[in-house]
Amino acid sequence: MKWRLRLMMLFEFAIWGAWYVTVGTWLGQTLHFNGKEIGAVAGTTAIGAMISPLFVGLLADRLFDTRRVLAILHIIGAVLLVVAAQQSSFATVYGALLAYSLCYMPTLALTTSLAMRHIKDPQEEFGAIRVFGTIGWIIMGLIVGAWGVEATASPLLLAAGLSVLMTVYCLTLPATPPLARNTRFELRHALPLESLHLLRDRSMAVFALASFLICIPLQFYYAFTNLFLNEIGVVNAAGKMTGGQMSELFCMLLIPWFFRRLGVKYMLAVGMLAWVVRYTMFAYGAPGSLMWMLWLGIILHGICFDFFFVVGQIYIDREAPSALRAATQGLITFLTYGLGMFVGSWLSGVVVDTYARTNAQGAATHDWHAIWLIGGACAAFVLVLFVLLFKDRKATAGTPVTSAT
Repeated sequence: MKWRLRLMMLFEFAIWGAWYVTVGTWLGQTLHFNGKEIGAVAGTTAIGAMISPLFVGLLADRLFDTRRVLAILHIIGAVLLVVAAQQSSFATVYGALLAYSLCYMPTLALTTSLAMRHIKDPQEEFGAIRVFGTIGWIIMGLIVGAWGVEATASPLLLAAGLSVLMTVYCLTLPATPPLARNTRFELRHALPLESLHLLRDRSMAVFALASFLICIPLQFYYAFTNLFLNEIGVVNAAGKMTGGQMSELFCMLLIPWFFRRLGVKYMLAVGMLAWVVRYTMFAYGAPGSLMWMLWLGIILHGICFDFFFVVGQIYIDREAPSALRAATQGLITFLTYGLGMFVGSWLSGVVVDTYARTNAQGAATHDWHAIWLIGGACAAFVLVLFVLLFKDRKATAGTPVTSAT
């Protein structure tokens, strides 16, 4: 069963990794979209993340078998990806990928809930299953980079093919009927409204605000890094960017060691500091003798992601009452992957457009030095705000910090 669930996670994240990393390069270099348009397309997944709790709470929890909901969403998603690959105007590309994101983003929660239902000890066993999602993302990045199709619609078609395979595979998974079939659906079941009162605590409120704000500069990376690397002449940019996911796997192993020594506050701060350093490396790096700076910026992804988002999940699990842990995790997910990345998509697009240039050959280019310094400045602002205002009560009270394992 565990290997079946691992393969499910590999397919799930391979689909996303196949197209999302390089879509900005296709939109910018081939379809000549401006920065705001590229940012808006990248932000379609944020809209999907904000709406998906309603969808999941109604369909999978109360009406249908999870595996069938997954199969239906992925086959519709495959069709929408094919449609998107054939478009050339902003309105049609955006519409197709927005519809796709509304189908795909709920499947992230659905695959997690399905896996949790079919393992005995989720706390001990789920990590070894979920890591295969990261492996799937890495595999697709290496394939797309080696294939040399980053500026084409081919990654979308690759993701569509994977979606068809995922559809078939989902139907082979064990039955996962809804657990709340006979209960009435209410809005509070889908939206984490009951956890809002936790924000009366200053530290929790500061953490929630920082989580939202740090996702604004985060979207600079997701939406524009591949376009940036291709524009400055980095070969096999998609393949090189998988170094970020590889470092993510390694840093996950380091979390318990650092957790015992740094505690929550300073691990979160290190994660945000890594964003500042990363964007500084991108601002001053270049192919050739300064390629090491670009590599460092990519590899820092493990610290950027794990030390903030994973440690943040541990913090919520520690601070929230047991009855509200799931709801509070949902609230932070809404603020980060939903609202934060949506705002970041818009702001990063505005900044990229502000520093758009035309070279001597008449081709569009950008002042990436200024763009990345602005992204780094945004991250630095959040870091300073967090360090000054956040207080880890358990650490200051002398309570030992628990391990992530």
